[in-house]
Amino acid sequence: MAINWFNKKKHKTEEKTPSDQKIDDASEVSETEDVDDTQASGNNDDREHQELENEAPRPPHTNDQKTDQNVSKKSSGFFKRLKSGLSKTRKILSTDINELFSGNRKIDDELLEELEELLITSDIGVQTTMDLVQSISTKSSEITGPDQLKNILREKILERLNIAMKPSQEITDKPHVIMVIGVNGVGKTTTIGKLAARFSASGKKVIIAAADTFRAAAIEQLMIWADRAGVDIIKHKEMSDPAAVAYDGIQAAVARDADIVLVDTAGRLHTRKNLMEELKKIKRTISKKLPGAPHEILLILDATTGQNALSQAELFNDALDVTGIALTKLDGTAKGGIVVSICNALEIPLNYIGVGEKIDDLQEFDPIEFVNALF
Repeated sequence: MAINWFNKKKHKTEEKTPSDQKIDDASEVSETEDVDDTQASGNNDDREHQELENEAPRPPHTNDQKTDQNVSKKSSGFFKRLKSGLSKTRKILSTDINELFSGNRKIDDELLEELEELLITSDIGVQTTMDLVQSISTKSSEITGPDQLKNILREKILERLNIAMKPSQEITDKPHVIMVIGVNGVGKTTTIGKLAARFSASGKKVIIAAADTFRAAAIEQLMIWADRAGVDIIKHKEMSDPAAVAYDGIQAAVARDADIVLVDTAGRLHTRKNLMEELKKIKRTISKKLPGAPHEILLILDATTGQNALSQAELFNDALDVTGIALTKLDGTAKGGIVVSICNALEIPLNYIGVGEKIDDLQEFDPIEFVNALF
């Protein structure tokens, strides 16, 4: 049925969608040589840098205990922002599904095909959609209206989200090295800053290694985030060897008895070296300096790129064995179905989701909370 839907849509789209363009960009990550940054990328750097400077400075980390009431308020605030960010997908999974049953329709092949179209347009993806619809078709005799259908969808989506979850483990390695990867523009710098603030707030001593030495303003932006989070940063000059920065970051962490090292990396190179090979070199260098490291390889994905985020995950995972994902920009412009698609298609835990620019807008992924925000 999904094939039929695509055949219907095939002649309706002549221009490349933003998602298609992102897929091309993702392919360039592993194949293209001698690529220069575009003017748009430069504008994004300037805008992000300006936003960082305009934000009010964060006070240094304190060890004051927060009350349960304050924690509850923070959690509630994040859920509201998450729910707002998923508004597009929630409309598809509620209002649009309700409309499927207008006129007292019953579950049949035609209705299931229309449901497939709704799920695919929410960025859940073809294979995941077909799996969900297959599960629903086996229970079609139990479904008499939209509420029953949504309950089954909720149950099946939660099952798929839980499959990708792994029990959180206490950090025992010291220093614990997290290598952060992803293409330019997905929010690596912002995510590193937020993670540094989270770890610092929990009492960890953090060092950031600014190993993206190729992108203009990357080091300067990380310096702003490090200052806000109250953590140390190890940096070299622009165009320096990224692996050397990572090496010095590990060395500094050992010397200063740091708990966490966050290693930033490039998302696009200005040389003829292949990006994946450069990232592999950084990984090898870290491992030589500190056996067993990096302990985590965290891939940052942009939710607004839709199914292209899945393509990027596959590319990076094949090259580097990704251990976790942080999905950014679930702030209203994205369709939240991509979360379901990623968890269903990849055996990689979704560790964090981000719904905005503030430090508190990056939180650990909670499948139940996410599904509640979807419906």
